[in-house]
Amino acid sequence: MKLTLKTAAALALATVIPASAFAADWFPYPAEQVTPAFAADGKVSDVTYTPLAKAEKPWNICVSFPHMKDAYWLGVDYGVADEAARLGVKMNLVEAGGYTELNKQISQIEDCVSSGADAVVIGAISYEGLNSVVKEVAGKGIPVIDVINGMSSPDIAAKSLVSFKTMGFETGKYLAEKHPAGSEPVKVGWFPGPAGAGWVEAANEGFMEAVKGSAVEVLEPRYGDTGKEAQLKLVEDVLQANPDVRYLAGTAVTAEAAQGLIRERGLKGKVDLLAFYMTPGVYTGIKRGFILAAPADSMVIQGRIAMDQAVRVLEGKDYMKHVGPKIFVVDPSNINDVPRGNILPPDGFKPVFTVD
Repeated sequence: MKLTLKTAAALALATVIPASAFAADWFPYPAEQVTPAFAADGKVSDVTYTPLAKAEKPWNICVSFPHMKDAYWLGVDYGVADEAARLGVKMNLVEAGGYTELNKQISQIEDCVSSGADAVVIGAISYEGLNSVVKEVAGKGIPVIDVINGMSSPDIAAKSLVSFKTMGFETGKYLAEKHPAGSEPVKVGWFPGPAGAGWVEAANEGFMEAVKGSAVEVLEPRYGDTGKEAQLKLVEDVLQANPDVRYLAGTAVTAEAAQGLIRERGLKGKVDLLAFYMTPGVYTGIKRGFILAAPADSMVIQGRIAMDQAVRVLEGKDYMKHVGPKIFVVDPSNINDVPRGNILPPDGFKPVFTVD
């Protein structure tokens, strides 16, 4: 099984890496299963996830991501690519270029299917906007797996994701416990991500729910694409309009981008940063004391589970329809005890678009 790497800067260049270079011992993994599957208020129970040893045949699995502009999706890419190699299946990954590119993602998925995909794994740009194409694909007998972001479609075969409401809630809870009701009020700039995305709305709901009744005052949410420049501009606007802001909380890109700005303006220790999900940059920021905390959703494992679910559905084997790794908050008190390889891609990992 060969993995073809293509950097975003030079998609025409290809390097082959042997499958032996990739990890194969990630399981069994502590996870949470939702029953009934896909229910917003489903019961969450602890499970241990163990994937198949190998696929019965080299299935052709298409993977569609919103973009590959940040390290978060690089981590998911590592998960899907490495698991494809371990299982012995083919993978073709496409990325739409950003959360404004819904039509492009739909077109890419249609192209994948017409090219012979046996299953499709989708990290959705929109919670509602892909429902028609999902129905069309599923109607052809091609299973669709919902990974990371969430979709409302009833036609998907499985979900490999965590609750971003829980991710947002854990971030807000961390602040609320530091500033309980009755203590001195603190202002928080809140940057949940691109408006309309399912994971963004869920994280916003959880964050707001967690800080309710505490001394945490959340400024008006600033929505925007998860590109560094877009997030940095939002952060600058909030700092200028609110010189008394105590925390900036939001996407991993927000926290990563804001580190330099906080240092430049001499605000370290005066304005603390939090992210509501983990990336290599956030992990490093916590280790170095520039970022306060972030919950880890083990995005690598979510990608792995999605690939295993796809193979299980294709082979008619038992599978968990709605499952994701357990969430835990990482801060300076526990970061040295966290197994990095389970929650982040290896250092130096480059985007993998094809496993064949």
